[in-house]
Amino acid sequence: MSFAHGSNDGQKGMGLIMLILVGVVPGTYALKMGTDEKVLQQIVFGAQALESTFEQRAHGVTMSNDQASAALSAYMKNNGKLTDQTFAALAEKNKVIATKLENAQSLSTLPENDRRNLRTDFYLISGSVGKLTKNKVISDESFTTTATTYRGSLDRVTKFIPDWVKVAVACALGFGTMVGWKRIVVTVGEKIGKSHLTYAQGASAELIAACTIRLADVYGLPVSTTHVL
Repeated sequence: MSFAHGSNDGQKGMGLIMLILVGVVPGTYALKMGTDEKVLQQIVFGAQALESTFEQRAHGVTMSNDQASAALSAYMKNNGKLTDQTFAALAEKNKVIATKLENAQSLSTLPENDRRNLRTDFYLISGSVGKLTKNKVISDESFTTTATTYRGSLDRVTKFIPDWVKVAVACALGFGTMVGWKRIVVTVGEKIGKSHLTYAQGASAELIAACTIRLADVYGLPVSTTHVL
């Protein structure tokens, strides 16, 4: 139970810290600054490889960078519909990414504003390409392979957590539990229900709660450990 609870709270803690870091110091944490040049070139290759496919399916539709952002944001919604504008937006965003990273040896050589904008572009393209492949909009096997690899490269640059954040969250949870363990135990064990549980009931409740929280961790479900208990 302690392991599952700590794992769940640790994920939420790291996520909140990363949101704060990305918002406060985007120049440093918007993208994974230590990304290898090889990964950057994989992104460029993927962007260029898919750009022609998207242009063909756009049927001559063109749009600006800002319009492309709005179109992809709309498509990523649950009720978002695929149109020629969607493919035109993907083509435009891939062109922008390829241009910015084509000669970049590392992300640190890019201006801070470009890093912030690239994070948004990576997010929009990754989500849109993921929806395309999930819905099997393009049946070509080579497209699916290239798109999957491309999306993985984009996610490696945006979905990261520095080691010091992991250590800080682990220490905070550990020290917090060491200091406040008695209050937690008494609250969970004696104050949640109207009557005390038997040993068997308590063991059953803990086992089911631990399994439920652990499954939520595995599948990335946003559950509250307190409510599960």
